[in-house]
Amino acid sequence: MPETGAFPLPQTPPAHSPLFRAEHFVWLTARVLEQRLFAYHFLNGGPDPVETALDAYRNTDGGYGHALEPDLRGPVSQPLHIAHALRILDAVGRCGGQRVERVCRYLTSVSTPDGALPAVTPAQRGYPTAPFLPVVDAPPSELLATGPVVGLLHRNEVWHAWLFRATDFCWQAVESLQASHPYEIRAALTFLDSVPDRPRAQATADRLGRLVRERRLAVLDPANLAAFPVAPGYAPGEHHFPHDYARTPDSLARAWFTDDEMARSLDHLAAEQQEDGGWPIRWRPWAPSTALEARPMVTIEALRTLRAYGRGVG
Repeated sequence: MPETGAFPLPQTPPAHSPLFRAEHFVWLTARVLEQRLFAYHFLNGGPDPVETALDAYRNTDGGYGHALEPDLRGPVSQPLHIAHALRILDAVGRCGGQRVERVCRYLTSVSTPDGALPAVTPAQRGYPTAPFLPVVDAPPSELLATGPVVGLLHRNEVWHAWLFRATDFCWQAVESLQASHPYEIRAALTFLDSVPDRPRAQATADRLGRLVRERRLAVLDPANLAAFPVAPGYAPGEHHFPHDYARTPDSLARAWFTDDEMARSLDHLAAEQQEDGGWPIRWRPWAPSTALEARPMVTIEALRTLRAYGRGVG
C-alpha cells in the first residue's frame, strides 16, 4: 500500500477505472521516481518526495545519469538525462534555484562550439547505450537534445549565459527544418511553446504544422494506420498522433489539427491502455529493463494528456 505518511491520499479511484488500473500498474512496476511522480499528479502528493527521488540520479558535476533516461545506462551525466530531469522539475514546480544553476554549469561544460548540446557525449562510451543513440568522439549539435532543455528553462524564466547562444542555435535549427522526423518536431515544439518571442514562435509553429501534415508525420485517422507511414529508422508501429505533438490544449501544435482529428487521437490514446493498466511504448525496445522502466513514464504522460483535454481518468 502507498505510504500514507509521505503524502495525503484522496478517496480511492473507482475500481477498474483507467486511473485505478494505472495506479496498480505503477505500484507494481515503476521505479521510486515514477511512483512519487504518479502520487504527485494523481494522489495529492507533494513535490518534495519527487525531488528526493530525482536526487538519486544527480551527479557532482551538476548533471544527471544512472539511467534516468532509460536508453542511456551507466552513471555518467548526459544531456538527454538533463532534459528528462528538467521535465520532472517543471512538472512539480521546482525548475529553478541552485539546482538549475548547477545544471546550467554542466550544460556549459558539454556544449558544442556553437553553444548547443549533443545528444550523447563521449563519456558514455563503455556503458550500455541504445543502438539508435550512437557514441562518437565529436558529437554534433542536436536540436533533439537542445530544444527541450532550452524550452523548459525559458518556460521557468531561468536566465543563464549558456541560454543565449543555445537559443540562437534553436531558432536557426527550427526555422530551417525541412525534411524532419516526429521526435525532432516534438523537440522544436518544446522550444517554441516557451521561448519569449511569441510572434516569431507562432509563425514558425504554423510552418511546422504544415510540414507535419504535408509529410504525414501525424496519424490523422487511427482506423487507417496504413495510410500514414512510419518515419525511416523507426520501429514498426512507431506512429505519432496529434496528441503526441499537442500534449495540452495550449500547445502551439493544437492549431495543427481539427477538433475531430484531436478527438480521434484522444480516443485512440485512451483505448491503448493495456490489461495490466499501463500504456505501451511504441519505440524499439533494445533491453528488457528499458521497456520496463519506460512504460510507467508513458503511462503517466498518457493520463496527464487525457486529463489536460478533459477526458476523465478517474
